[in-house]
Amino acid sequence: MLMHRRSFLECFLAAAFVLSLIAGPQAWALGPKGDAFFGYSRTGSDAFYPGTGGLNGWEGALHLHLKPLLGVEGDVAHYGLGSNSVVPRTTTYLLGPRVTVGALGMKLFAHGLIGGEHSSNSYGVSGNAFTYAFGGGVDLPLAPFFRWRFLVDGINAPDQSPSESTHARFTTGLVFHF
Repeated sequence: MLMHRRSFLECFLAAAFVLSLIAGPQAWALGPKGDAFFGYSRTGSDAFYPGTGGLNGWEGALHLHLKPLLGVEGDVAHYGLGSNSVVPRTTTYLLGPRVTVGALGMKLFAHGLIGGEHSSNSYGVSGNAFTYAFGGGVDLPLAPFFRWRFLVDGINAPDQSPSESTHARFTTGLVFHF
């Protein structure tokens, strides 16, 4: 059974490679279809719970063009990495529209995302909440198909976030445009 799975996986990977060699140039010739992002993210102090300070973490996003200038974006982020066990680990999952314009090799964009967040800590305290983020950023060219992103959002989980908290997140990292 293990040998059968391994040979299937090898055949699948070989077929995917051959297909990418054949179809890849035609897909690239049609122009960018979207982008995939992964990078560092930091929230403002008390963004999700009181007394937590700013949280460090990672963020990943996938953007697909639907029409010129308009697309849809999915975003997942996880915060609390490197923190002590009392600080909640928070994961956000967001989806929404994005408007993108390009000038001088840069891509400027704005988005409005809605979704949820899940937080928990080592004491067994956990919770889920509705979350939204509105903001924008810029993708600066690095190399063909690669850009560097700077993004600022206002992010809020109204049922969890204290009103006096800093409802902001800053994100930076590598973008692959396809």
